[in-house]
Amino acid sequence: MAKKTIQDLDLKGKRAVFRVDFNVPLRGDEITDKTRILGALPTIRYVVEQGGTAILLSHLGRPKGEVNAKYSLAPVAKVLADELGQPVFFVPESRGPAAEKAVSELSPGSVALMENVRFHVGEEKNDLDLAQDFSKLGDVFINDAFGTAHRAHASTVGIAQFLKPAVAGLLIQRELEYLGDKTENAESPFVVILGGAKVSDKITVIDRLLDKADTILIGGAMAYTFALALGKTVGDSLSEPAFIDTAKAALKKAKEKGVKFLLPVDNVTVDSLDFDNMSVGNIGVSDVEGNIRDGWEGVDIGPQTVALYAGELANAKTILMNGPMGIFEIEACSKGSFAIAEAVAKNKEAISIIGGGDSVKAVNQAGFGGDVSFISTGGGASLEFLEGKALPGVEALDEK
Repeated sequence: MAKKTIQDLDLKGKRAVFRVDFNVPLRGDEITDKTRILGALPTIRYVVEQGGTAILLSHLGRPKGEVNAKYSLAPVAKVLADELGQPVFFVPESRGPAAEKAVSELSPGSVALMENVRFHVGEEKNDLDLAQDFSKLGDVFINDAFGTAHRAHASTVGIAQFLKPAVAGLLIQRELEYLGDKTENAESPFVVILGGAKVSDKITVIDRLLDKADTILIGGAMAYTFALALGKTVGDSLSEPAFIDTAKAALKKAKEKGVKFLLPVDNVTVDSLDFDNMSVGNIGVSDVEGNIRDGWEGVDIGPQTVALYAGELANAKTILMNGPMGIFEIEACSKGSFAIAEAVAKNKEAISIIGGGDSVKAVNQAGFGGDVSFISTGGGASLEFLEGKALPGVEALDEK
């Protein structure tokens, strides 16, 4: 890496302030997906083993600069303590004399989690007074929050101006290795799975990956915009008619580059959908040409597409998955996403990278989270990095 890392530090007796991404999904006080907490454990353990004190900063949800008990990190501290196998001191502040006193009294090897940094209105504005207050909590700064590295906030970018050295943690190193080097210099065949709702959200990623991939498999609602580009009917499916020309341009580039660009040959369809109640009406399948009739909408890839895509994945040496194949949150619409997750997991010869966001949830819900090479903790950050954009949270760190 061009940036200094945690391995460049002498941590003995030092208080290491580090930004983690504990923006985890909660149902009441229950954490429903611990991926981001588990991702931070190696760096926390490294600090403790080196005789340092780990002082963790994170956000949770969107409290809009106000103290809101609904977004307290207190429940996260309990789960983190269980996973670490040692106490985690929860500090109900993240700036000011009380917070500074609390962390100054910690003994080496301790772990403290400070309260939600977004309880301060200046966090998302990269307020430098707030950043300076955060810097007073310790001796060195470590950024290990890849999921927020695409945001220039006080606890990710501003703090690095005041607290030196400012270095990358183990998780950010792995994220950059897998999403960077292992996709930039991917072993062929390199198969990319792209899902999600909108072509407009993924077009820059599609364009970049067309320069690297051997095969691209398209799923999710974005497939219906490509279907429109091919003159097919999509019924009431979510699509972006304004981006038909964009889809056509991607198909043209794929042909010119010799990239196999596969679209669903069949789709699971429903005649009604109630996402709030996680229910659907009657279930059908698109016709033999892949057309969806009026009054019906596509919600998942069909069985023929699953078989087609699974065949491509079986021969891959590198796999990158970003986005689910359908509305996997509803059981009736989840079979395609889960089957593709299984196909990825079955290929033990390939490096398999799950590129953050809903694809992580889908792979974990399918039960294959432990069978892939790497799961990114970034949603928007993964996407922006794959697009080739600089990440402010990484750029702010010290050069080697």
